[in-house]
Amino acid sequence: MPKAGIIYNDDKPIACRIANKLEDKLKKNGWSVVVATGFGGILGYSRPDRPICSSSIEQLTPPNFDKDVAFAVVLGGDGTVLSAFRQLAPLGIPALTVNTGHMGFLTETYVNHLFPALEKMLLGDYQIEERTMLTVKLFRDETLLWEALCLNEMVIHREPLTSMCHFEIKIGCHAMVDIAADGLIISTPTGSTAYSLSAGGPVVAPNVPVLQLAPICPHSLASRALVFSDRESVNIYPANPNPMVMVVDGNGGCYIIPEDRVYLERSPYQARFIRLENPEFFRILREKLGWGLPHIAKPTSVELP
Repeated sequence: MPKAGIIYNDDKPIACRIANKLEDKLKKNGWSVVVATGFGGILGYSRPDRPICSSSIEQLTPPNFDKDVAFAVVLGGDGTVLSAFRQLAPLGIPALTVNTGHMGFLTETYVNHLFPALEKMLLGDYQIEERTMLTVKLFRDETLLWEALCLNEMVIHREPLTSMCHFEIKIGCHAMVDIAADGLIISTPTGSTAYSLSAGGPVVAPNVPVLQLAPICPHSLASRALVFSDRESVNIYPANPNPMVMVVDGNGGCYIIPEDRVYLERSPYQARFIRLENPEFFRILREKLGWGLPHIAKPTSVELP
């Protein structure tokens, strides 16, 4: 019997209702179904007095989800999608992401189109688009304190975000650089349209094998966003006397003290998005963010005097 999974946002009544209907539909079509909420992929927060507050990356997989799961349907908004891929990526399970929220930048379809989309999926009429994820780790005296799988971005900032701080950053084998800013963002191409975009970073197409570093409100004209190969790891040393906070995917994180080291690298796991049509990134940019829309004052013809 084929096996499918459902991950849904149990804080949204519509997602709960659709999850029940979807489970019944799949079972009537001869599928075994495993169900979980997105809560299991939410990252914990550590405290200065309890720095170790995380599960290993591989331990976030929901019960009964295994490599026999052919696909999962994720019901929620972008936050649920980010949470779900932390649960699914270690097993390589592809997911159809269904928007029951507002922006839904990471979702493939809307809830009112779910069941026609399901019919296509059951016929195998879909593609899989793989997106880069990051492994983020916090070390203190070379002891691993905290780790997470990241699809969008990792952010380090002061708490509260009111003053400048310094970061010493080493990318791959390149010379270490010093950046003075309110904070720092390391993002994937998927995350380039999230916080990094708001901080002035460039939009990067999902299939480009790069990462980017974007300072938040840098205190220098020379400190600007940097795009570099995703084959290079990143080490960040907080050259700051006061504790800072690291947040992954806007969801959870930990405190960082001057003796700590934050390490990032491209994860061996990927987020595998089910696409019902050929992936068309520019269309999503236009529909969700208004990029490339024609100017309303653009003349349709030119009259010569």
